[in-house]
Amino acid sequence: MNEEGYLTNFSQWTKEVGEEISKEVNISLLPRHWEVINYLQEEFKKEVPLSIRKIGKSGVVDIKEFYALFPTAPLKTATKIAGVPKPASCI
Repeated sequence: MNEEGYLTNFSQWTKEVGEEISKEVNISLLPRHWEVINYLQEEFKKEVPLSIRKIGKSGVVDIKEFYALFPTAPLKTATKIAGVPKPASCI
């Protein structure tokens, strides 16, 4: 992991790793969280840049629900749990 807590090698991510990271950020993962995490990972594998706007238009989750699932810094938190690098759109 880097200094911000993101995995530096996506291939090391497992569901268990995601669960441990979620505990560190005080999120109990429900099936809906996993749907979003899987979406983020698929987009990362396709090398598609991630942004909140793109996620809101994905059909997977709307922005309001995204914020409800990951209340504190949703894109940063969700990508961290998903094991993908911090998006360029996040400061």
